[in-house]
Amino acid sequence: MNNPLYDTMFAPHAGKDTPFLHLPEGGVITHDAFVRRAAQLAYALRALGLHAGDRVAVQVEKCPDMLALYAACAQMGAIFLPLNTAYTAAELEYFVSDSGAALLVGDPAREAELRGLADAFASLNAEGGSLSDLADGQAEAFSTVERHEDDLAAFLYTSGTTGRSKGAMLSQKNLISNAATLTELWQFTRDDVLLHGLPIFHTHGLFVATNVMLMAGGSMVFMPRLDVDALIDWMPRATSMMGVPTFYTRLLEDARFNRDVAANMRLFISGSAPLLADTHVAFEERTGHRILERYGMTETNMNTSNPYEGERRAGTVGLPLPDVELRIADERGVELPRGETGVVEVRGPNVFLGYWKMSQKTEAEMRPDGWFITGDLGVQDVAGYVTIVGRGKDLIISGGYNIYPKELELVLDAAEGVLESAVIGVPHSDLGEVPLAVLVPQAGAQIDLDGIKTQVDDALARFKQPRAYRIVDALPRNTMGKVQKVALRAEFSG
Repeated sequence: MNNPLYDTMFAPHAGKDTPFLHLPEGGVITHDAFVRRAAQLAYALRALGLHAGDRVAVQVEKCPDMLALYAACAQMGAIFLPLNTAYTAAELEYFVSDSGAALLVGDPAREAELRGLADAFASLNAEGGSLSDLADGQAEAFSTVERHEDDLAAFLYTSGTTGRSKGAMLSQKNLISNAATLTELWQFTRDDVLLHGLPIFHTHGLFVATNVMLMAGGSMVFMPRLDVDALIDWMPRATSMMGVPTFYTRLLEDARFNRDVAANMRLFISGSAPLLADTHVAFEERTGHRILERYGMTETNMNTSNPYEGERRAGTVGLPLPDVELRIADERGVELPRGETGVVEVRGPNVFLGYWKMSQKTEAEMRPDGWFITGDLGVQDVAGYVTIVGRGKDLIISGGYNIYPKELELVLDAAEGVLESAVIGVPHSDLGEVPLAVLVPQAGAQIDLDGIKTQVDDALARFKQPRAYRIVDALPRNTMGKVQKVALRAEFSG
């Protein structure tokens, strides 16, 4: 292929008048119109002096032109670097500087504070901007730049909750292989209509949801953000949805959401953060659908998935993908027996090329034989199903004993009156650290701490039990719904 990513994902849609993006406010962008717009944006990038291999940093609210910019970068060989729209100018300065981005694309309203962060700046949003204006006058067919499957296609920066954010380098092969595997595994076709309310600065919304639909040739209801009204309105005309746990809890809170609304749907997928067991049960009781959970990360895209056909086990992230090897290993990389807890390691065509300008970090997390050390703690049962029990950095070592927060959280989450919990380690003068439980009550409920302590005492060894409890209104989360234990430790470790 001349350019594997563009030729696989985008080029096949040229000339097709089939729907690609359904806009909630009305209107449809066809596959062909999308490809033509990407060509115009590729010319605009070229006019700004960009070449193959240049990094394009993009902090733009979700809109069709932002998605087309991803396609434009693929077509002209630039490296796409999407950035969280919540980042401040000070945070953006690090990403732009570290990546060496030749261009920063940002919101027109922030041009004054962002213009000086990169050698070049262009503005873009749903209403337009200087990049949109420049693209409007360009031709609608662009000569695709030759690239190889091992060439870089994108940077995604890790969240940076522990030290500096790391730029994960993703190749064309990484993106293509994962999209092809998921499309087949989840049985997506050109007839599918996906409810897309995820952000596209994150791997979930961009390299999973969007790439799968591009690969399948289907269409997406392209919502700027999570909108329960829009989800309920569009669901009878859709076939599938990808979301984070918040999507599902918000739907369940709405009395309009019922079995009839979901009757045309064939698949609900959740990821980026674990679903509570209660959510699984309530959703199936309400709709008859069992949510499919999967597991991935910035550096690898998706690694595992519960099966499309077969048993979807709540509390697990399913089985390794067909082209992904997975093992539970000790600190030396020695595979542990099934049922033992250790570090999840993966190997396959989905695994990234390393961290940008951080060779030591790459070497520390990538074994010479290609196994990537995820940092997640997990266990795999005899049937192959994987359960994530926490992050390595979340492991609590108390008096020499290892405590896995997830084990304790499962007991706490099942307690009467508890909506959800988070367990963290806090300093202790004698034991080094001890577990502290942070609890969120169910709406209108009172938490009986004495009763919970009795349940915990019955379920777990003494050394695993919390030494203190805190009740809060909500747990701190990032934009993808993951609980931010770093923030909890900062608040409660004093």
